[in-house]
Amino acid sequence: MHTNGKAIIETERIPILLWLEEDQVEEGALQQARNLANLPFAFKHIAIMPDTHQGFGMPIGAILATKGVIIPNAVGVDIGCGMCSLRTNLTDIDTDDLKSIMGIIRETVPVGFNHHKSQQSEDWMPKRKGILPIVNQEYDSALYQIGTLGGGNHFIEIQKGSDGYIWIMIHSGSRNIGFTVANHYNDVAKALNKAAGEDISTELAYIPETSKYFELYKNEMDYCLEFALANRKLMMERVKTAFRETLPEVEFSHFINKPHNFAAEEEHFGETVMVHRKGATRARKGEWGMIPGSQGTGSFLVKGKGEALSFESCAHGAGRIMSRTQARKELDLEEEVKALDELGVLHSIRGRSDLDEAPGSYKDIDEVMRNQKDLVEVQIELQPLAVVKG
Repeated sequence: MHTNGKAIIETERIPILLWLEEDQVEEGALQQARNLANLPFAFKHIAIMPDTHQGFGMPIGAILATKGVIIPNAVGVDIGCGMCSLRTNLTDIDTDDLKSIMGIIRETVPVGFNHHKSQQSEDWMPKRKGILPIVNQEYDSALYQIGTLGGGNHFIEIQKGSDGYIWIMIHSGSRNIGFTVANHYNDVAKALNKAAGEDISTELAYIPETSKYFELYKNEMDYCLEFALANRKLMMERVKTAFRETLPEVEFSHFINKPHNFAAEEEHFGETVMVHRKGATRARKGEWGMIPGSQGTGSFLVKGKGEALSFESCAHGAGRIMSRTQARKELDLEEEVKALDELGVLHSIRGRSDLDEAPGSYKDIDEVMRNQKDLVEVQIELQPLAVVKG
């Protein structure tokens, strides 16, 4: 069935609105969406974005609004994961300069499981407010991790914009501090639900607002959101340094930041609800955002249209069509490398183990963008020039 041009599933307690066709969603993600729709505290409807794929407990690319509860797994383990962009005043950059810049970035920004060898300045860390037991426990370790990229689909990318300028985009999250907070409060939620005789088999254990842990989780989640932003800002400073060392006259402007794993209290359909966005970006009317493709396709700087049906949200990227394991097994290494080389991208595909981040493991970003024309308006299209992957 369709409504307002959207596919809709009406077999569950509340509707599921899809910004793609039902047969384009893997069964695992669909079942997770059904689980969300049957939660007794889920509000109005579930919104599924065009980049959706199966996650843990809740699909990536989903928006869930709740009344009276917060769900740690509906935020995810990388709290505050998101992207930032920065414009340079450069209109062109040659390959030798790009290679120089990327070399400096690789020396100054640890990737994967690597951390800094010494603690970074505490000035970069968000100020701690209120009771933050897990943050306090992890704080000293986080001083080694701030300004590090992490792994998976995290990246630093230098891009050429349709506005004529060279841009920088970074995708990263809250590192181990967010992971530890997420797992701790998911365990708390499971214990609370078990004590209350609740069924928690859907991996969607929740914390009721009547529990002291509700505010505790919110406070620690909010800190992780701030830490994730600080992490991206410090990496951006290191990237700016790499540019300045190579091209001393460069200037920077137009900083944009957007998280896509968080929960926030918002007004929707006349009620105050807790909106969980997992792999989804807020897109209020006129609000700037970023929607990246893969390292072989375009990314987009957009402005939100404030669509009520999506809880003022949009996709956060292209979305996977293959699991990481599947991509490493099934994609052709030579073909993926050849395609990137032909595009002239300084990419990160070196061997079969890197194929989980090859363009062939992702959905068609152009189709994703077509499916959400009612959610965002494209302002600038960005083409990749050089990529550092986690």
